[in-house]
Amino acid sequence: MIGYANRRRGEIEAVLDGQRRILCLTLGALAELEAAFSVGDLSGLAERFSSGRLRAGDMIRLIGAGLRGGGNLLADEDVAAMSIDGGVAGYARIVGDLLEATFGGVGAAETANGGEKAVAANP
Repeated sequence: MIGYANRRRGEIEAVLDGQRRILCLTLGALAELEAAFSVGDLSGLAERFSSGRLRAGDMIRLIGAGLRGGGNLLADEDVAAMSIDGGVAGYARIVGDLLEATFGGVGAAETANGGEKAVAANP
């Protein structure tokens, strides 16, 4: 049985492939992302996300790292094959929630593209 997410610990809940899961960007997950995105520190990571423009591969890495940080033993390839309600906007919501829970000032920003959500950070 899965517990409930604790926002004070930076955890969020998301339903992926019909299963409720806990995601958390632990220090290990953040170190994994620093290496994956070739940035030198957490500020560089937050700066990368602040553009509000993430590729699909970026979202896979972020969600994958969050899942692993939350105790889910899934590879990025597994994450890439998962489906969620809301399609791309649903993935963007998960990424935005995860970044907000981790960095505090991070949220989803409106784009000029029909009101769709894009991930943005305010380091």
